[in-house]
Amino acid sequence: MIKTYTLVKGQGPTEEQLKEVEEASKHPIVFDKDCEELSPAMIKAMRCAAVQRNRRKNA
Repeated sequence: MIKTYTLVKGQGPTEEQLKEVEEASKHPIVFDKDCEELSPAMIKAMRCAAVQRNRRKNA
């Protein structure tokens, strides 16, 4: 299950959100046909894209 929250700059997570994250961290990641595990090359490409996005966003 995916939950989406919109945060305002400087706003931190609520206690409830922190508890949800803590509980989710106890469960293993389950990959399936719709969400397959990324290969090392795909992880590298994703990391590179995120760095470039952050450079444009912070410029």
